[in-house]
Amino acid sequence: MAGTYLKLAPVLLLLGGIVHADDSGIKRTKSGKPDFTGNYDAGTLTPLDRPEYFGDKKFMSREEAEKVIGGMKKQLEFANRQSSPERGAPVKGGDGRHAFGAGGVGGYNAFWVDPGSDAFEIDGKFRTSIVYDPPNGRQPPMTMAGMLKMAKNFASFAYTNDGTASWLTKDGPGPFDGPEYLALAERCLLGFSGGPPMIPSLYNNFNRISQTEDHVVILLEMVHDARIIRLNSEHNTNGFQKWLGDSIGWWEGDTLVIDTINFRDRTGLAGGDENLHIIEKLSKLENGDILYGFTVDDPSAWTANWSGEYIWKSSKERVYEYACHEGNYAMGNILRGARILESDFIAEADGSE
Repeated sequence: MAGTYLKLAPVLLLLGGIVHADDSGIKRTKSGKPDFTGNYDAGTLTPLDRPEYFGDKKFMSREEAEKVIGGMKKQLEFANRQSSPERGAPVKGGDGRHAFGAGGVGGYNAFWVDPGSDAFEIDGKFRTSIVYDPPNGRQPPMTMAGMLKMAKNFASFAYTNDGTASWLTKDGPGPFDGPEYLALAERCLLGFSGGPPMIPSLYNNFNRISQTEDHVVILLEMVHDARIIRLNSEHNTNGFQKWLGDSIGWWEGDTLVIDTINFRDRTGLAGGDENLHIIEKLSKLENGDILYGFTVDDPSAWTANWSGEYIWKSSKERVYEYACHEGNYAMGNILRGARILESDFIAEADGSE
C-alpha cells in the first residue's frame, strides 16, 4: 500500500496544482493563475529590428508578410544547397571575404539551423519587427562605452585572420591567448538567444516552463540553461552577480511580470552589462500560445530603453539537450591552432635575424 502511494504521489501533486480551465480553455493553477507549464517554440522569421524600408510602419499585410517569409526561405534553401564533392580545399587562412575566420573556410549549412518557419501575428496582425519601441522598430544607438565593450567581447570573432600569428606584432594580449579571451558563446557559457530577454535566433528556440505557486522555471534549449524565477520575493542584496541575472516575479492580473537585475559585466544580451535591467511580461493566449514582451534598460550600453514582443507557440515537441560544452571541440582547436601559428611566426622571425 505504501509503495502504491509513493507511485501515485507525484501524479496527485500534479493534479492538485491544476483544478480547472476557464471558459476560454486556459488551464489555471489551484490559486487561479494561468498555468504556463508546457513546451514552447519561440522561433520566428520576423526580424528583431524592423527593416528600414518599413519606416515607422508597425504592421504589414499578409501579402507583405508572405513576401518577407518567402525571401527568407529562399535564402535558407540557397544556404542548404548540396555541396559539390569535387570542390577543392578552402584557401589557406581563408579568402578574406569577411572577418569571421577570414571567409570561405567552411561551416555548417542551413540544414543545422532552425530560426522558425513563419512570421508571427498578434491580434491577427503581422508585425514588421519584434522591437516596437522606439517607434522605428529598431534598437536605439549604443553608447560609446557600449560599442567599445561589444568590440572587446567579440575580439576573437572580429579578428582578421591572415593565416599567421600577426597579433604577436602588437602590444597587449592576443585574441586567442586563452579561453577567457574568446566570446562567451564560443566558451558555451551563454547562448545567443537565452537572454534574458529571450530573443529568437538561428536555432535552439524551444523552451520548457515548469510552474508552482512559488516558482516558475524556464528551461532553455540554448546551452540547457534554466532560469529560476522566485515569485513574490525580493532581489538578492548580497552583491552576487549571475550570467542570467537574478529574477523575481509577480502577477498583474493574468500577466506574469518578471524583473531581472544583478547581471555580470557580460550578459546573454549582446552589449548588455552589469547595469542591465530587464522587465518581461508573459500572457497566456486562448490557443495555448504565450505573448512574450520585454523592455531593456541599460543606460551604460544604449542611449534609450527599448521594448519588443512576439509569440511563443505552444508545442508538443520536446526540449532536447544542447551539449555545447561537451561537444565544443572547436574552442580547443582554436587555441591549439593559435599556438602552432605562434610557433611558426617566432621561428620565421628568428630565422630572418
